[in-house]
Amino acid sequence: MVDPLVFVVVACEVGFWVVLAAGLLARYALRAPRLGAVLLVCTPLVDVVLLVATVLDLRAGGEAKPAHGLAAVYLGVSVAFGHSLLRWADQRFAHRFAGGPPPEEPPRRGPARVRHEWREWGRFALAWAVTCVVVLLLVAVVGEPERTRPLWDQVRGMTVVGLVWLVGWPVYHTLTEKGEG
Repeated sequence: MVDPLVFVVVACEVGFWVVLAAGLLARYALRAPRLGAVLLVCTPLVDVVLLVATVLDLRAGGEAKPAHGLAAVYLGVSVAFGHSLLRWADQRFAHRFAGGPPPEEPPRRGPARVRHEWREWGRFALAWAVTCVVVLLLVAVVGEPERTRPLWDQVRGMTVVGLVWLVGWPVYHTLTEKGEG
């Protein structure tokens, strides 16, 4: 049987995209920039719903499961990448529906590419830190370390992803750009 919290995590992910799309459609297709702005500002409310659902589930006496850890990862990624994701989508909608300039593309090489890779990895590091804080909050809510082991498994997995990302992109581009310079 699938953990009900998994459905909440998936619903929050879908909800994020629905609110984002509604905000952009209101802003550009309906020509209602204020309504669009209000909807876009509401995207973090999806994160609040997920955090509350996760805390309530654990407070009800349940044992922490991978879904709780997934919720923590989702929250961390949303905090760290949410603004840049909104900007990315807004640029594309403005170009497509409002005659805006073409969206900015990441630089392909050179020092600008290196800065881009380090900035994106820095966002990941922020996501990792927020995830750790959320996990610590959830551990405090549960109050029994043996019931929260799966939360730390998610942090370990995220750490591995971060190390691979660090070596495969920012470090790699830093070293290869220095070799070309």
